[in-house]
Amino acid sequence: MGGGIQTDGYRVKEGEKVDLNNWSPDDTSTFAGAEAEAIEESKRLTLRLEALQELLYAEHKHKVLIVLQAMDTGGKDGTIRKVFEGVNPQGVRVAHFRVPTPEEADHDFLWRVHRQTPGNGEMVLFNRSHYEGVLVERVHRLVPEETWSRRYKEIAHFEKLLHEGHVVIMKFYLHIDAAEQKRRIQERLTDPAKQWKFSLSDVQERELWSEYMRAYEDALQNTSTDYSPWYIIPSNKKWFRDLLVSSIIVESLEKLGMEYPKISVDPKSIKL
Repeated sequence: MGGGIQTDGYRVKEGEKVDLNNWSPDDTSTFAGAEAEAIEESKRLTLRLEALQELLYAEHKHKVLIVLQAMDTGGKDGTIRKVFEGVNPQGVRVAHFRVPTPEEADHDFLWRVHRQTPGNGEMVLFNRSHYEGVLVERVHRLVPEETWSRRYKEIAHFEKLLHEGHVVIMKFYLHIDAAEQKRRIQERLTDPAKQWKFSLSDVQERELWSEYMRAYEDALQNTSTDYSPWYIIPSNKKWFRDLLVSSIIVESLEKLGMEYPKISVDPKSIKL
């Protein structure tokens, strides 16, 4: 039988320089078992996450923000579907960040993001996030360099504000390589059940792969902190991606030492 999984090696340390060429998207080395065993372990973690999320909601004390970023086809939707399939929708919310609306564009780039952050007892999943401001907007030159380069510090201050407001932050970059992306796009073109996912923009953005890798490297190394860490998740193998993300989230929630609130009356005094 295999063993558990070591997660700390996937965390970007504060101030660490990131070269994504040194992070293999195929890596599964920290799990000592096979794919079938990993899937079973993921199911166990899903049940544990379900219980912890229920506790988070009941205690109504902590707030949890989970950020998912990836290249197109990187697996953000799949991660949400697999990792969070057992959670209570009453206490979990997914926020998507697409092209800003005219109203959002009239404000600073963090305005629309702050409105989506979690309240007490809530877990919020960002499917894309405020990091689009240093990724898409940088790569497509939608803002000048002096603007996007300033945003790393603004993001760090924003996330520190959230942390000081008792928000637990976990950020996941789902790391695939260009060959795996090509395979997944081709699958979308040929599989009738997946054709609805295909977008020409996936092909167009693919031409900017190198620029995106540089943008991701800068974002990861400039905004990973002790209170708001980035994790680089090898994601060519979906089963390992799900296992690793689940493991990190469960570990982080267990460290909170959450407890169910005590009843405010003596149960023996209640007559039914």
